[in-house]
Amino acid sequence: MAARGWRRAAAAAAGPGGGGPGGGAGPGPGPAAGPAPGPAAPATAALYVHWPYCRKRCSYCNFNTYVVPAVDEAAVRACLAREARTLLRLGRVQSVTSVFFGGGTPSLASPGTVAAVLEAIAGAAHLPTDAEVTLEANPSSAGTPRLAGFRAAGVNRLSIGVQSLDDAELRLLGREHTAAEARAAVEAARGLFPGRTSIDLLFGLPGQSRGAWARRLEAALGLCDDHVSLYQLTLERGTALAAQVGGGALPAPPQDLLADMYQTARAALVAAGFRHYEVSNFARKGALSAHNLSYWRAEQYVGVGPGAHGRFVPWGEGGCRREARVQTLEPNAWMREVQRQGHGTRRRVVLSPLEQLEEVLALGLRTDEGVTRERWGRFSPDLSLEAVFGAPGEARALQQQGWLVLDGGGLRCTREGLAVLDSLLPSLLCQLQHRWALPARPGAGAAPGCSGGAPKRSPTGDRPGGEAAGRGGVVRGDSGE
Repeated sequence: MAARGWRRAAAAAAGPGGGGPGGGAGPGPGPAAGPAPGPAAPATAALYVHWPYCRKRCSYCNFNTYVVPAVDEAAVRACLAREARTLLRLGRVQSVTSVFFGGGTPSLASPGTVAAVLEAIAGAAHLPTDAEVTLEANPSSAGTPRLAGFRAAGVNRLSIGVQSLDDAELRLLGREHTAAEARAAVEAARGLFPGRTSIDLLFGLPGQSRGAWARRLEAALGLCDDHVSLYQLTLERGTALAAQVGGGALPAPPQDLLADMYQTARAALVAAGFRHYEVSNFARKGALSAHNLSYWRAEQYVGVGPGAHGRFVPWGEGGCRREARVQTLEPNAWMREVQRQGHGTRRRVVLSPLEQLEEVLALGLRTDEGVTRERWGRFSPDLSLEAVFGAPGEARALQQQGWLVLDGGGLRCTREGLAVLDSLLPSLLCQLQHRWALPARPGAGAAPGCSGGAPKRSPTGDRPGGEAAGRGGVVRGDSGE
């Protein structure tokens, strides 16, 4: 289908309301140490587009973002479009399942740039008219006319970086918008994208009390649509907020308080009809993020733009195993590389079968569906979930203690286990690595030294500001926007 034809069809499908719901090899020989199983070309993939520019840097942000006097948008647009075409062809991607514009502040890009990138994608691969196309937006650049322009360009889902509905907290975070602007942006988005507007919220701010968080949450529940991303504020080294806390100017919240805030929010959202479908993500009425599910389900994704990450098989270069790819970070350097060679890939690592399984485990357990047997079997046809996690060892102990479930559906966390996943993963990864290195025989022993002890009561451990957990397409969806 022609790119421009896709754009018209996508806008028609959205209708007046915006549409329906929404290197080198690793250790150990292990079983199946040859080429990792993967989809035969041509393949499907999700696609992440990174817009790296912001008007100002938030006090907690250490993401790959840039504040510059002026942006040569025409040059950036051309490079995003060209890199998308190049990487889709390298991966022999036949169909793009979803597109996510993250940043940075992609709502600062013009609707024309978004349209041009979507046309380039649709010109290189099939982009179904009902494919989820998400754009992150800052409330200060999300007025109704601009959002209507993005919808006309092909966007059918928005993620609004609300973060807080309190002006004092927004000033502490260095946010550009006010609480009133956040409310207005969400209301405008819901009018244009009903059922397909997500909001980001932060908790655990320095000096924030349990009562203050409960009030912010109540206000957000009165405003939100059908998707909420909830993040504990992480104090990243090198940020202004971390320096203030480290210097004693602001208090660091205690871990028990953070855990209580997370559980309070979870209970309130579930009571309001939301499904807690991923550690930090809640949806009702089926409004799950299809794009971010592709990360958590270990599906292929292509990362386009400065600093974007991807996971795909480069069939077009003669590759036959999945690679982890990272694009050049600095925008001007990235543009020079795209103009010279069609893409700005700075680093590429062939993932070993074990490394792929580690990602399947760590990402899959973030979701309420967990690691399904079908998904595990695609990456590990010769080593079953039972062989790894059903044998005596830490995983079995965690099941007996009520943190994990291994049954006919696969391996997943219980509700209690999901809240302490960071404490569970090290011992589970250790058990996988140990079992991978053993000969394939029944009754292989438990991994020595893999006991992680009792899970610690903790909040999510996520970095702030996205529907997924990583950055720029790694496991990343929404931004610190």
